[in-house]
Amino acid sequence: MTTTDRKILVWDLPVRLGHWLMAGGFALAWLTGDSESWRLVHVGAGGTVVGVALFRLVWGLVGTRHARFGGFLRAPSAALAYLKSLPGPHPQHHAGHNPAGGWAIVLMLALGLLTGASGWLTYQEIGGKWLEEAHEVFASSMLAVVVVHLLGVAVGSLVHRENLPRAMVTGLKVGAARDAIASARPLAAMVLLGWVVAVAWWLSR
Repeated sequence: MTTTDRKILVWDLPVRLGHWLMAGGFALAWLTGDSESWRLVHVGAGGTVVGVALFRLVWGLVGTRHARFGGFLRAPSAALAYLKSLPGPHPQHHAGHNPAGGWAIVLMLALGLLTGASGWLTYQEIGGKWLEEAHEVFASSMLAVVVVHLLGVAVGSLVHRENLPRAMVTGLKVGAARDAIASARPLAAMVLLGWVVAVAWWLSR
């Protein structure tokens, strides 16, 4: 942290709300996956993940600077360089997503959509046993990515001495003034919430 760094607004409301909706939706879907009596809740939770993932794909193109894919997707070599820098005296610091975290986000979005699509088709009794098994593989793969992501957040928080989970609540991170976003985009967050409710309801019918 330099003398010019301070707390700045990095994460807009759609990113923050989407993050916690996806986290909660996936956790609830995982916990209710084996219970027939909680099947409707399971499908609704999966629908929440799907709704967030679809919105995030669009927001990754038209959202604020740190939400856009172009702002954080880097070559695998950049992700490797970031990871190698962490144990050193000068670890790389990024105002938005770091290169490794960016790839984790892409994987979670892709697996969220694959898990949701295969789960909905299974719920509609389409595809048979093989699709049900594919659904379980996708869900387990997403859980693995989530665990790695959580480990990365823990390491990043320690290395940079910054509470990254809290940043995803407040939207604030340490950075230069030039890296701040101008608005939290509350209207877009309301659109996201309405969209997710609609998708979860439609998929649960």
